[in-house]
Amino acid sequence: MNAIANLLSSGFPEFRIACTVDSVLTVAADIEVLARFGRALADPIRCRILLALREAPAYPADLAEALDVSRTRLSNHLACLRDCGLVATVPDGRRTRYELADERLGHALDDLRTAVVAVESDRTCADADDKGCC
Repeated sequence: MNAIANLLSSGFPEFRIACTVDSVLTVAADIEVLARFGRALADPIRCRILLALREAPAYPADLAEALDVSRTRLSNHLACLRDCGLVATVPDGRRTRYELADERLGHALDDLRTAVVAVESDRTCADADDKGCC
């Protein structure tokens, strides 16, 4: 049995993301959590948003200004991050503040950011042309 099959059969550590389906809060399975995290990190703007929210909660207008992106573009990325279950909204009077959905996400971002990734300088991902990988 290969290592991946062995890992799948033995189960993953407990990673969960709460998500809403038809207004019912559910918990996403381990593989889905990793896929959602990967989808969120696949875009540089979403990475910058997550890193900014790692530092402190923020309002969309402030994030748009700090990241130098339009409010419309930022709104689309925040919607993606909400759909992935990584950010949460907090009503604050007539404004809405954004924050990481779980403080452990900040630790995960730090771990990913400081991980050593071995990349050959003359290579790209096999599907780089199709999906913009790497």
